[in-house]
Amino acid sequence: QVQLLESGGGLVQAGGSLRLSCAASERTFGSMGWFRQAPGKEREFVAFINWNGGTTYYAESVKGRFTISRDNAKNTVYLQMNSLKPEDTAVYYCSAGTRRMTSYNLPEAYDYWGQGTQVTVSS
Repeated sequence: QVQLLESGGGLVQAGGSLRLSCAASERTFGSMGWFRQAPGKEREFVAFINWNGGTTYYAESVKGRFTISRDNAKNTVYLQMNSLKPEDTAVYYCSAGTRRMTSYNLPEAYDYWGQGTQVTVSS
Protein backbone atom coordinates (compact mmCIF):
# COMPACT_ATOMS: atom_id res chain seq x y z
CA GLN A 1 0.00 0.00 0.00
CA VAL A 2 1.47 3.30 -1.12
CA GLN A 3 1.44 6.06 1.48
CA LEU A 4 1.47 9.72 0.41
CA LEU A 5 2.28 12.62 2.73
CA GLU A 6 1.75 16.26 1.75
CA SER A 7 3.53 19.20 3.34
CA GLY A 8 4.13 22.89 2.72
CA GLY A 9 0.64 24.32 3.14
CA GLY A 10 -0.06 27.39 5.20
CA LEU A 11 -1.42 30.92 5.29
CA VAL A 12 -0.22 33.43 2.70
CA GLN A 13 -1.35 36.83 1.44
CA ALA A 14 -2.73 37.27 -2.06
CA GLY A 15 0.13 37.50 -4.54
CA GLY A 16 2.40 35.32 -2.45
CA SER A 17 3.86 31.87 -3.09
CA LEU A 18 3.88 28.42 -1.52
CA ARG A 19 5.60 25.19 -2.48
CA LEU A 20 3.81 21.94 -1.69
CA SER A 21 5.62 18.61 -1.47
CA CYS A 22 4.26 15.07 -1.60
CA ALA A 23 6.50 12.25 -0.43
CA ALA A 24 5.60 8.68 -1.36
CA SER A 25 6.55 5.66 0.71
CA GLU A 26 7.66 3.84 -2.42
CA ARG A 27 7.83 4.32 -6.17
CA THR A 28 4.37 4.89 -7.62
CA PHE A 29 5.32 3.57 -11.06
CA GLY A 30 3.00 6.00 -12.75
CA SER A 31 1.42 9.41 -12.90
CA MET A 32 0.94 11.89 -10.07
CA GLY A 33 -1.60 14.61 -9.62
CA TRP A 34 -2.70 17.46 -7.39
CA PHE A 35 -6.34 18.15 -6.58
CA ARG A 36 -7.98 20.65 -4.25
CA GLN A 37 -11.25 20.90 -2.39
CA ALA A 38 -12.77 24.05 -0.93
CA PRO A 39 -15.62 24.02 1.63
CA GLY A 40 -18.91 23.12 -0.02
CA LYS A 41 -17.20 22.34 -3.32
CA GLU A 42 -16.35 19.17 -5.22
CA ARG A 43 -12.77 18.03 -5.44
CA GLU A 44 -11.24 19.64 -8.51
CA PHE A 45 -8.23 18.90 -10.67
CA VAL A 46 -5.20 21.18 -10.36
CA ALA A 47 -2.19 19.58 -12.08
CA PHE A 48 -0.91 16.33 -13.60
CA ILE A 49 2.54 14.92 -14.31
CA ASN A 50 3.37 11.63 -16.02
CA TRP A 51 5.82 8.98 -14.86
CA ASN A 52 9.02 10.64 -16.07
CA GLY A 53 7.93 14.27 -15.86
CA GLY A 54 7.81 14.71 -19.61
CA THR A 55 4.10 15.53 -19.75
CA THR A 56 2.20 18.00 -17.59
CA TYR A 57 -1.34 19.35 -17.61
CA TYR A 58 -2.94 22.15 -15.62
CA ALA A 59 -6.38 23.41 -14.85
CA GLU A 60 -7.08 26.64 -16.73
CA SER A 61 -7.55 28.44 -13.43
CA VAL A 62 -3.93 27.83 -12.37
CA LYS A 63 -2.10 27.75 -15.72
CA GLY A 64 0.82 30.16 -15.75
CA ARG A 65 0.86 30.42 -11.95
CA PHE A 66 1.42 26.84 -10.75
CA THR A 67 4.16 24.38 -11.75
CA ILE A 68 4.16 20.64 -11.04
CA SER A 69 7.43 18.69 -11.00
CA ARG A 70 8.78 15.40 -9.66
CA ASP A 71 11.99 13.83 -8.43
CA ASN A 72 11.72 10.09 -8.89
CA ALA A 73 14.95 9.45 -7.00
CA LYS A 74 13.23 10.92 -3.93
CA ASN A 75 9.73 9.55 -4.70
CA THR A 76 8.49 13.11 -4.39
CA VAL A 77 6.22 15.40 -6.40
CA TYR A 78 6.04 19.18 -5.96
CA LEU A 79 3.58 21.96 -6.67
CA GLN A 80 5.05 25.45 -6.87
CA MET A 81 2.23 27.98 -6.47
CA ASN A 82 2.88 31.61 -7.38
CA SER A 83 0.65 34.68 -7.60
CA LEU A 84 -1.83 33.09 -5.22
CA LYS A 85 -5.41 34.32 -5.11
CA PRO A 86 -8.07 33.99 -2.40
CA GLU A 87 -9.95 31.58 -4.66
CA ASP A 88 -6.99 29.19 -4.41
CA THR A 89 -7.91 28.57 -0.77
CA ALA A 90 -8.59 24.85 -0.31
CA VAL A 91 -7.25 21.60 1.05
CA TYR A 92 -4.73 20.33 -1.49
CA TYR A 93 -4.42 16.58 -2.06
CA CYS A 94 -1.62 14.62 -3.66
CA SER A 95 -2.60 11.56 -5.68
CA ALA A 96 -0.89 8.68 -7.47
CA GLY A 97 -2.11 6.66 -10.43
CA THR A 98 -0.68 3.23 -11.13
CA ARG A 99 -2.76 2.49 -14.23
CA ARG A 100 -2.63 3.91 -17.71
CA MET A 101 -5.10 6.77 -17.67
CA THR A 102 -6.91 8.93 -20.16
CA SER A 103 -8.91 10.99 -17.66
CA TYR A 104 -6.14 12.64 -15.67
CA ASN A 105 -8.50 15.36 -14.46
CA LEU A 106 -10.88 12.96 -12.67
CA PRO A 107 -10.27 11.76 -9.09
CA GLU A 108 -11.41 8.23 -9.93
CA ALA A 109 -8.41 7.79 -12.24
CA TYR A 110 -6.08 7.74 -9.24
CA ASP A 111 -5.38 4.91 -6.81
CA TYR A 112 -3.75 6.53 -3.79
CA TRP A 113 -4.35 9.78 -1.91
CA GLY A 114 -2.63 11.77 0.77
CA GLN A 115 -4.40 13.29 3.77
CA GLY A 116 -4.26 16.81 2.37
CA THR A 117 -2.63 20.07 3.36
CA GLN A 118 -4.49 23.34 3.96
CA VAL A 119 -3.69 26.37 1.81
CA THR A 120 -5.29 29.65 2.85
CA VAL A 121 -4.84 32.83 0.82
CA SER A 122 -5.96 36.05 2.46
CA SER A 123 -7.05 39.16 0.58
